[in-house]
Amino acid sequence: MKLLITGMAGFIGFSLARQLSGRGHTIIGIDNLNDYYDVTLKQARLNVLSEYEDVHFVRLDLCDREGMTELFSHHGFDSVVNLAAQAGVRYSLDNPHAYVDANLMGYLNVLECCRHHGVGHLVYASSSSVYGMNETVPFSTRDSVDHPVSLYAATKKANELMAHTYSHLYDLPTTGLRFFTVYGPWGRPDMAMFMFTKSILEGRPIDVYNHGDMSRDFTYIDDIVESIMRIIEVVPQRDSAWQPSLAGPDSSSAPYALYNIGHGGPVRLMDFIHALEEAIGRRAECNFLPMQPGDVPHTFADTEALYQAIGYQPRVDVWEGAKRFVAWYRDYHRV
Repeated sequence: MKLLITGMAGFIGFSLARQLSGRGHTIIGIDNLNDYYDVTLKQARLNVLSEYEDVHFVRLDLCDREGMTELFSHHGFDSVVNLAAQAGVRYSLDNPHAYVDANLMGYLNVLECCRHHGVGHLVYASSSSVYGMNETVPFSTRDSVDHPVSLYAATKKANELMAHTYSHLYDLPTTGLRFFTVYGPWGRPDMAMFMFTKSILEGRPIDVYNHGDMSRDFTYIDDIVESIMRIIEVVPQRDSAWQPSLAGPDSSSAPYALYNIGHGGPVRLMDFIHALEEAIGRRAECNFLPMQPGDVPHTFADTEALYQAIGYQPRVDVWEGAKRFVAWYRDYHRV
């Protein structure tokens, strides 16, 4: 197939393009290379991808309506994986307009282009952040997510609602993926594993919020990518037998699907830090702090529906994942 990956210079987009290469597809990737985090890391990812003959990069912003229309008109994509977004919960407190521009206006351009150019399947990134104040664990796509605690989460929930509308009105098959704390080699510098590793290696203390009483459903990048590659092939269909009174928010009469994509088990933050300490071979000095605004104490993904759809379960635990990340970090930074 001919496949578009938006946000290809990003962590997940880059990793997905690498794994899809060599499988008979033509892969086009776009990214605006914004400076939310170190652009040299994004460029380094693109330098790696430039070695793959079936992967092609175009610098383009989702908000460029004319550029997006021209891209879709020229290529005639079979499937689209939309991973481009303004990421980060904490940054949304400081720069809310960036989230409206990228995650709402840019995402609308993706939907419109998919609608008008006959795309067979749109797979898009949502987030575990949409669960907000939900305290029922594990988090299920059947749960209500009407109480977000950050603008970032609100925009991701909006993406799901917008996708459903286009699935219903225009028969556009869409699949949303609620990612749970993705980590691994080539990861984002604003994520905990990257920041903690950097600080520990430099002998500086790490900030540990909510006094360490937190847990996350840490999900290794290879498990994420394998799941995405499989879900691309699982195209939602209309369901004439669907009854709203008997169904949850994760199903529809429209060709619409929604899944959690996580490891399926929470890891205590302090255990996560211990895994990093073991991989680095050095103890961390912890600076314990209160909870940050917009953050949540615990995440835990119910992944049974995804397993039923693709027949795959994550295989890399946080102890092995930490070793692989630290090995990459030392090599990339030569430390």
